[in-house]
Amino acid sequence: MDIRPLAGRRAVTRVRLDPDLNPPAEIISGRHRSDHGSALLRFTDQLAGAAADLLSLAVPVDCVCCGAEDRALCIPCGRHIRRLTAVPFRAESGAPALMDVDGLVLLPVVAAGVYREELAQALLSFKRHGQYQLKRSLGRALGGAVRAAIDGFEETCLVPVPTSTKAYLNRGFSPVHLLLAGASQQLAGLPVADVLAKSGGAVLQLPGGQKGLDRGARAQRVRGSMRVTVRGQARVAGRRCVIIDDVLTTGATLAEAARALHAAGAKVAGAVVLAATRPPDAEGHSAPPRGPAETAMT
Repeated sequence: MDIRPLAGRRAVTRVRLDPDLNPPAEIISGRHRSDHGSALLRFTDQLAGAAADLLSLAVPVDCVCCGAEDRALCIPCGRHIRRLTAVPFRAESGAPALMDVDGLVLLPVVAAGVYREELAQALLSFKRHGQYQLKRSLGRALGGAVRAAIDGFEETCLVPVPTSTKAYLNRGFSPVHLLLAGASQQLAGLPVADVLAKSGGAVLQLPGGQKGLDRGARAQRVRGSMRVTVRGQARVAGRRCVIIDDVLTTGATLAEAARALHAAGAKVAGAVVLAATRPPDAEGHSAPPRGPAETAMT
């Protein structure tokens, strides 16, 4: 949308500042700041915070980003994550599997932020070290990106990318599903269709996961690895769907998820991820992400 003033008219712009990102010079109120409008839910938040403080005395924890004591994510690092995810952006141009040879977009993707700094550290701890206390902060960032992506299209079904059985057994949880749970307040009214499943034997089993694999190897590893469950086909057939994942690298996983949904008759509008990596360029360096752009998927 063009926000420049019309000729001959004086524009008045009102900017709402996030108090967490722009704290006032003086604190004029002691009221607990919460995402909830209900007094009961705000009180529940306070109890949860108090319980976390008591738990930190019994089981000491450190901030996963800076090492500060008593919280899995300290207030300053949480603020940095909100800054890093304040402006969702279109990220498919950095994923080779989602672009054709002519540069046309095969699957649009909106990312909450770039996989770097505090966002990368928090997400890595969340996934690999069982720091699922971070689901609220990270889920809020994901929820903001989803809202930016589906702007004006409320009749949208969110489809999480499934985790492998081995990864689930190692972690004890599915990162994408837990992130969606953390974003439940922002995504109220948007149905989550957990219809994708790993198809098992169809995928080529390569050791070591996908880390370090190039575009071709990743695509080969995930080809045929997903399917829509029999019960899930009726839930997505003919419906507008957006795929949800945690990290975007080459885009091979999202492309496979889109293939499976298309085969089940779904209308795949795009995907949303929490973080997009900076893909290597031809010389092996880090290429900059695509700048903030119109994120809504039409």
